Amino acid sequence: MNNWWETLDGTQAQVWDRLTQGADKRTHVALGTVSIDGQPEVRTVVLRDVDPKTRRLELYTDLQSDKITSLRNNPKAAIHLWDADLALQIRVQADVTILTGDAVMDRWNAVPDHSRNSYGITPAPGLPILESTAYTKKPDPAVFAVLSCQATHIDAVYLGDIHRRAAFSQVGDWTGKWLAP
Repeated sequence: MNNWWETLDGTQAQVWDRLTQGADKRTHVALGTVSIDGQPEVRTVVLRDVDPKTRRLELYTDLQSDKITSLRNNPKAAIHLWDADLALQIRVQADVTILTGDAVMDRWNAVPDHSRNSYGITPAPGLPILESTAYTKKPDPAVFAVLSCQATHIDAVYLGDIHRRAAFSQVGDWTGKWLAP
């Protein structure tokens, strides 16, 4: 059995493998941001793409959503993934760029028709409505946005028989260090 958790290189490789597999499987992850009034916000999103070489993760959202307002005010986010099979918690801090329009048409074209309804809700997500179903869904590529998340720091906690914790950061060229779990 590969004991990836015994080395920093093995741990970092496992983190990126899990994130990549998460994107391949369209895994739900938690996305944390800070609202414009300074309050923490966490919501569930789907991990869409991961590039370990550039340390970039992608998420999709509706341009009208509150998270866009928050990210325009403070373009930093945290992404949390729990892998129960490996007993591995992964926390990623990232700088976020909001991509829209022609820059994301290739991704829009790849979104299945039934999923496109998530991008184009009227009234906009988060606005008050009179009844629980007083909204319409009409796919609209003009409100489709990609959150391009450039990882700046990763904290990985292995919760196996002997707990281990490692941190990796762009400061220090991603070499990593062990932390007390």
